Amino acid sequence: MRLLLDTHALLWWLADSGLDPITARAVSDPRNDVFVSAASVWEIAIKRSLGKLSAPDNLEEAIAGNGFEPLPISLAHATKAGELPQHHQDPFDRMLIAQAQLENLTTVTRDARFRLYDVPLLTA
Repeated sequence: MRLLLDTHALLWWLADSGLDPITARAVSDPRNDVFVSAASVWEIAIKRSLGKLSAPDNLEEAIAGNGFEPLPISLAHATKAGELPQHHQDPFDRMLIAQAQLENLTTVTRDARFRLYDVPLLTA
C-alpha cells in the first residue's frame, strides 16, 4: 500500500498518540510506502511560527528516521489542487488530495471532507 499522511496523522504518529491502531499497523508495516508531503511540512512550519502548534524541532530528521518518503510539490500537483471542486477550502488539504489523486496514494486522515473527493482513505 502507498500511504500519504495528512498533517495531523503525521503529528499524531510522531507523538505516538491518536492514530487508529489498525492504521498505525499499516503505517509501521515495512511493506507499505509512507509519504509526507512538503505541504504538510510547510503547514507545520507556518503554524509553529504563529504559536498555534507544537511539533518536533527536527521535523525533517523525524520524518526520515521513521522511514517516510518526502513528497515534493510539482507543477502538476499545483494545477490539480487548483482545479479541485471547492468542497474543501484548506489549501494544504487540497494539495494533499491532489497529490493523492495524481500519485495513486491512500490518504491517512480523519478529515471527513476528504470523502467528497475521489481519493482512497484510511482513517487516522
